[in-house]
Amino acid sequence: MKKLYALLLSALVVQTNAQNVETWLTKTDKSVLFQKQSNTLSFDKVSNTSPSIYVDDTKKFQQMDGFGYTLTGGSTQLLSQINATERAKILKELFATDENNIGVSFLRISVGASDLDGHVFSYDDLPAGETDPKLNKFSLAEDKKHLIPVLKEILAINPKIKILGSPWSPPAWMKTNNNSKGGSLKPEFYDVYARYLVKYIQEMKKEGITIDALTIQNEPLHPGNNPSLLMPQDAQATFVKKSLGPIFQQAKINTKIIIYDHNADRPDYPISVLNDAEARKYIDGSAFHLYGGNVENIRSVHEAHPDKNLYFTEQWIGAPGNFAGDFSWHIKNLVIGASRNWCKTVLEWNLAADPKQNPHTDGGCTECLGAITIGESITRNPAYYIIAHASKFVRPNSVRIASNITMSLPNVAFKTPSGKTILIVQNEGGKAQEFNIRYHNKQVTTTLDAGSVATYVW
Repeated sequence: MKKLYALLLSALVVQTNAQNVETWLTKTDKSVLFQKQSNTLSFDKVSNTSPSIYVDDTKKFQQMDGFGYTLTGGSTQLLSQINATERAKILKELFATDENNIGVSFLRISVGASDLDGHVFSYDDLPAGETDPKLNKFSLAEDKKHLIPVLKEILAINPKIKILGSPWSPPAWMKTNNNSKGGSLKPEFYDVYARYLVKYIQEMKKEGITIDALTIQNEPLHPGNNPSLLMPQDAQATFVKKSLGPIFQQAKINTKIIIYDHNADRPDYPISVLNDAEARKYIDGSAFHLYGGNVENIRSVHEAHPDKNLYFTEQWIGAPGNFAGDFSWHIKNLVIGASRNWCKTVLEWNLAADPKQNPHTDGGCTECLGAITIGESITRNPAYYIIAHASKFVRPNSVRIASNITMSLPNVAFKTPSGKTILIVQNEGGKAQEFNIRYHNKQVTTTLDAGSVATYVW
């Protein structure tokens, strides 16, 4: 009898100690959209000949800041226009961290207008011919209409969310062409513009909003947008070392300075700026988009300057969208690709638009599909599900850990602060694929349909 009792107890201990694996699945035919699967997988020692993804938490890489979206002025305008109950509901779904929500943990906002605001503005707009070097007319009035109130609602849901600011253009009077579109920052206004950015951070702080980091210029090599600014790497290095860095230091601004914020086809730009020792000491890292180049190019910046951080800050999906193609490409290149190439954030552009992809500036993006569409009802688009597969589970301060890529199964793995292991796997092959997840000398065997993406949690 004692032996039988011991055997039963031993079996119970083994069962209790078995690691169960949750699966959250999306299929590209939209028959399953980010749904938790009812069948729970368990690690065991059974072996087979299927390909294996080995997850190794002894090899650690970058610490993650989070996954999220750009919260454009247009997004907040649309959110402001829906009734308070509906707005509270969708904001909770996006930003709360409990079981039923996706826990977005990082936002990018524009400093002044982006091209997805209803109109162009800066915080110090003046009649032609006038200047304001003392910034006496600086005002956040435009942001107080929609952006700041919505941000306060988000912060009430998730007070720890990190916010990155990005300018699309300085005030026109600081520029060589006196226009919101194109032109360059006049050297005589370098210090003034640095103080303008200090004032922005300080005034947002008064509103209860901490700007954790600032990219110096959105897409500095694309002066054709409205608003926009041309800022080649030499000018950016000079601006950082002569004006922004010292003036931030003088004003005791702790906001991180991030350079570049443009495509992966020009890693030479951030490397060049970081090679300038005087500029480098003020810089936290570099930011990237992927409208040009390959995501693997980002790694070369890490290799040149391994002590500096990397961020992925923008990628748009063109309306009306192609769910299978958009979802697959963005999961592979952003959630998996950018993370595997040392980026601490992965951000989609942008959070919300209306059914006609409004609002936008005259000359701004007319086809940018939001993560959600706000019309008579709220529609969740590819970017919603792309980010959800990571944001819900890979909480801030999670660390990327090693995992191999086998067959047509791109993947990325993380260890969370609470000790959970997260593995995001995509089957980019043309047929269903059985494979193993190998972890601590045990394995789980599972199958993914062609095109499907799963997040595994244990």
